[in-house]
Amino acid sequence: MKRHHFFASVLLAVGLMVVQAAPVLAAGKVHKLAIHVDENDKSRMNMALNNAANVMAYYEAKGEEVHIEIVAYGPGLHMFRADTSPVKQRIAAMALELDNIKFSACGNTHKKMSKKGKVALISEAKLVPSGVVQLMELQEKGWAYVRP
Repeated sequence: MKRHHFFASVLLAVGLMVVQAAPVLAAGKVHKLAIHVDENDKSRMNMALNNAANVMAYYEAKGEEVHIEIVAYGPGLHMFRADTSPVKQRIAAMALELDNIKFSACGNTHKKMSKKGKVALISEAKLVPSGVVQLMELQEKGWAYVRP
């Protein structure tokens, strides 16, 4: 009988430790979001930036970490072009304010656009070999995917 009480006490103690640790485990989770832009449309670009800002604010308010990567390819690469981006000031401000956001520009699209002359990207954007492959690989690593 004493042995039964001992094991019951151990199980109860372990159960209490798990219940107490649950909020810590949840708070330690890192959320990851990939946002896809493939249209040269200012409203779509702003929607992508709004999505990013809203997700950041939501998880910041909860005390949870989030990483966001906006990936642009095809006509959406205009979002990151220094000469044609309608949202470059907003991207610059967001990059200064938010540590956990990345802007990835498709190397394939950039190469194609550069055939007509050099295409400069905004400083916040980093070239990746392929925008589509970048989105695939992020999803394979467990990133959530949104296309506004």
